[in-house]
Amino acid sequence: MTGEAPPLIIVLGATGVGKTSLAIELAQRLGGEIIGADSRQIYKYMDIGTAKPTAEQQALIPHHLIDMVAPDVKLSLAQYQDAAYRAIDAAHRRGSLPFLVGGSGQYISAVEEGWSIPRAPPNPELRAELERFAGENSRSALHDRLRLVDPVSAERIHPNNTRRVIRALEVHIFTGQAISALQEKRAPPYRIFRLGLRLPRAVLYRRVDARVEAMIAAGLVDEVARLLGMGYDRALPSMSGLGYREIAAHLLDGWTLDEAIERTKFSTHEFIRGQDVWFRGRDNGILWHNVEDVDSVALAQSLADWLERGS
Repeated sequence: MTGEAPPLIIVLGATGVGKTSLAIELAQRLGGEIIGADSRQIYKYMDIGTAKPTAEQQALIPHHLIDMVAPDVKLSLAQYQDAAYRAIDAAHRRGSLPFLVGGSGQYISAVEEGWSIPRAPPNPELRAELERFAGENSRSALHDRLRLVDPVSAERIHPNNTRRVIRALEVHIFTGQAISALQEKRAPPYRIFRLGLRLPRAVLYRRVDARVEAMIAAGLVDEVARLLGMGYDRALPSMSGLGYREIAAHLLDGWTLDEAIERTKFSTHEFIRGQDVWFRGRDNGILWHNVEDVDSVALAQSLADWLERGS
């Protein structure tokens, strides 16, 4: 490989589009390693519902940033970013080509854009106080408090995204500065190729619906029951993931399994729409491919040519 900056391949796209299988094939052809960019696959014991690469897939190519923490451990975006940079740099030292693969927009953007993330530590008492305020007044009222101290972040964060509103307020209270002012970007020293995978929306919905059914058949209900039995409360952020909250409601609230399945499908469709908005709003030269039309051999050759050109 030529060129001064070490390369990084990013493979991104909506959940269920087929990122994992294509990234593994490309990494096999190009001598790569995979760095996960999925905010749910970081958790141990949560395999089926997160569509985590199987043991067989992980045996084909080195995978990193999977099974990082227990479900009750909070991994901050800053901690993920630091871990991703370490994994990318370690792959380079081994002479491997790092592939950053996933659908978690914040994870990918934080790495590729070099977000300067405020290191204000979580304050559980303050967060509980702000959550009470939102519950007693409204999410909009909490959002109005953010608008007073950080109008830039208020424009970026939807009033219904209470978790991000609370974090922005937490940072302001801890540092005395707006989180928007602290979130400067310092591009990392990588030469980046951005590969986006997509499918027509109706086709993707059918695919993820079938995947939900396959997860149920593979034992998702047992997986959620086991997590609850291990003491992991369904209120944990990890347990709010697609499928987990719905199956927990089936197990604990009397939802029928059919209802839980249908709601999981609906939530997944909604999540995909959110991913699409994120990636369209942050398209830094993504080369999009329809998964159904991808020639993996030709794509691997295009990447090899890009690596050789060094630009």
